[in-house]
Amino acid sequence: MSDEAILFEVSDGLARITLNRTARLNAVDPAAIGRWQSIAHEVADRDDIGAVLFDANGRAFCAGGDVLAMSQLAAGEPDAGAVITGLADRIHDGHRILRESSKPIVAAVQGPVAGGGLGFMLVADIVVASDRSTFASRYADVGLTPDCGVSTLLPEAVGTRRALELTLTSRTLSAAEALEWGLVAEVVAHDALAARAQEIADSWLRGATGAYGQAKRLVRSGLMRSFQEALDDEARTIGAAFVTPAAQAGVAAFAAAAAASAAKRAQAARQLEE
Repeated sequence: MSDEAILFEVSDGLARITLNRTARLNAVDPAAIGRWQSIAHEVADRDDIGAVLFDANGRAFCAGGDVLAMSQLAAGEPDAGAVITGLADRIHDGHRILRESSKPIVAAVQGPVAGGGLGFMLVADIVVASDRSTFASRYADVGLTPDCGVSTLLPEAVGTRRALELTLTSRTLSAAEALEWGLVAEVVAHDALAARAQEIADSWLRGATGAYGQAKRLVRSGLMRSFQEALDDEARTIGAAFVTPAAQAGVAAFAAAAAASAAKRAQAARQLEE
C-alpha cells in the first residue's frame, strides 16, 4: 500500500479519495492537509470526474487534526496560533472547493470519527456508515475549538441543539444514534459498507451525471452563502485557542499519552521477538 497520506485515483468517471494515515487514525498532518487541498482543486477542475467516493483505510475514518504533529510544527514559532490558522485555512479551502463543485460525493465511514473528522465526513453529500462507526467532537478535551467546517456543517446536518450537545459534552454517538440524528444517511453492516458506497457512486455515473452534479451544486449553494465567513472565523478561533494554557496543557498531555502508548507497543514487540 502507498505511504501517501491521502490516496487519489480516477477511473471511469469516478474519483476515489482515501485517507491513508492509518497509524494516526487518519488524523491529518501538514502534508495530508496540503494533499487534501490539492486533490480538492483537481476534482473540481477535471471534466472527466462525474462523482466522488470518499473513504479511509484502517480501523478509523478520521480523528481530525494530528494534534501531536501540529504541536511539533508550531513549537518555537513566535506566533504559533498563526501557524495553526494557516493550516486550518488550507483545509477549509479544500472543503469549500469540494462543497461548491458540481461533483456529488458519497462518504463510506467504517469506524470512529472525531473532531475535525466530522467536518471531513460532512463535506460529502451522502454519508453511509458502518454499524461499527462512532462519532464524537472531542475538541474541548484538548482545549481547542471546532474547525474543518464543523461549526457550520454539523448544525446543518443535525440542527443547532444537537450540534451544541455534541460539541459541549463528551458524548459519543453510535452509528444508530447518528442515523437517528441525521448525521449520516444510512447505516449498513460493516462488511457491506464498501459495496453500498460504490453502488451509490455508480448510480450517479450510470444516470444523468451532469444533472446530479448540478442538483448538488444548487442545493449546496443555498446553504453556503456565508460558509467562507464561518470558515475564516473557525481558522482564527482555533489559532487563538491553540496558544491558550488549556490547549497547551491538553496538547502536552496528548503527546505524553501518545509517547507512552508508543513505548508500550515497542516493548510488546520486543517481547514477542524474544
